[in-house]
Amino acid sequence: MPRSVSGVEMRKRQAAHIEAPPPAPGQPRPNACCLCWCGCCKCLWTEDRIERSERQTCTTMDSIEAEEQQPTLDEALSWARSFELMLRSLGGREVFREFLRSEYSEDNLLFWLACEELRKETDPSVVEEKSRIIYEDYVSILSPKEVSLDSRVREGINLTLAEPSNLMYEEAQFQIYTLMHRDSFPRFLNSSVYRDLLANKRHTCLET
Repeated sequence: MPRSVSGVEMRKRQAAHIEAPPPAPGQPRPNACCLCWCGCCKCLWTEDRIERSERQTCTTMDSIEAEEQQPTLDEALSWARSFELMLRSLGGREVFREFLRSEYSEDNLLFWLACEELRKETDPSVVEEKSRIIYEDYVSILSPKEVSLDSRVREGINLTLAEPSNLMYEEAQFQIYTLMHRDSFPRFLNSSVYRDLLANKRHTCLET
């Protein structure tokens, strides 16, 4: 009988994915003291052209349209071609969230969505309140919903806490976006959650 994946194991897997040296050329950053839960890790950070493209995609999503209707078969099929299209769809986010919940990584999506909401704010008092909530919920090492960020990004966030802005989590948001895109999304497309959704949509189309 296959052993189920625990939340702790999934966090370790994601942390290893983030902390692994990227394949891009250039010298890695030297080791630095880490503020994450493990106490010490490597701060390695380079960005290749693909990462720059993904950053642009992530940070230019100024709004996400909420759709009341259930996704159509064509829409659900389009998610396999574009991670961004899935995130823009309310139905896509809900199905992806269901899958992430089964892998104990739902908080990655919730953090990304909270950052999207913060980026829309212009009222300084609201920005300050929302940025504090995001920190306490997803960045603090004391939070049970802490997301996996490398030490360099965490240090940058800590330096902006005194004067928060609506873009203070931009780099952290991109890092979690990349993690979901490269790590979680391929497994989602092969999961029973997504396959069952497509099967149900095809069945509905045949009935009509």
